[in-house]
Amino acid sequence: MISVPKMFVAALLAAALVSPLAAQQRPTPPAVLAPAPPYPVFADLVLAAPVIVDAAIRSTTRIKGAEAATVPLGFVRLYIEADVLALVRGAQALPPRIGYLLDVQPDSRGRLPALKRLRVLLFARTVAGSANQLQLVRPDAQRAWTPAAAELTRRITTEAVAETAPPEITGIGNAFHVPGALPGQGETQIFLITADGRPVSLGIARTPDAPPRWGVSLSDVVDQRGAPPPRDTLLWYRLACALPPTLPDSALHNTEPANADIAREDYRFVIESLGACERE
Repeated sequence: MISVPKMFVAALLAAALVSPLAAQQRPTPPAVLAPAPPYPVFADLVLAAPVIVDAAIRSTTRIKGAEAATVPLGFVRLYIEADVLALVRGAQALPPRIGYLLDVQPDSRGRLPALKRLRVLLFARTVAGSANQLQLVRPDAQRAWTPAAAELTRRITTEAVAETAPPEITGIGNAFHVPGALPGQGETQIFLITADGRPVSLGIARTPDAPPRWGVSLSDVVDQRGAPPPRDTLLWYRLACALPPTLPDSALHNTEPANADIAREDYRFVIESLGACERE
């Protein structure tokens, strides 16, 4: 067991990090065969993390005493040293060895989880002036590496950094329904609010004796041929995990009650079509 100097622990508590030891030969981590969590779980992590690392844990050191005063009840704080296997996302290269803090929960017998040599995915940020130190973006931002988790992480990262990446949805603007010439015919348009002001709208078309059709448009021109986004894509995630369950009344001001009811029904159809935003 390595000893972490108190001066490093103080810096760790200030920036959630301590200084690592010199790099050594990387171990061969064991594979963990398990399915990846639901898409939204990893999308949350990828979008929050400027640095994503595929790493192998080399050693753990338990932090005790005053330095562990902020640890949540029932948890233990560890200083982790890990060897970098691959940089999945990051503005600059990392050194071969990195260090970070992790709070873990002992089992019913007080035993800590076996982490040494475990291959992990880290969703983190660097600390200014300490390129070899990482701070996890969330308490659960260390994830066991599996082929499925690694593939999902890389796929979401590729979607997130693309020029065509859909914007973050922050609310609903205006919505209205326009009846058609025939009974049961009409169209509902719902304009969404985004974090960067880019346009996103939903269009729901109704025809007699047929189920509604809907699509999403990412331009100022509402595309009547737009289609629903495939599940487990970034656009699906932006909608399914951000839209409220019901259409707010504020989006339907100056709308006739009958048309407002149809707009609400069409919006509910979209929400049901998207499906639940499943998180752990």
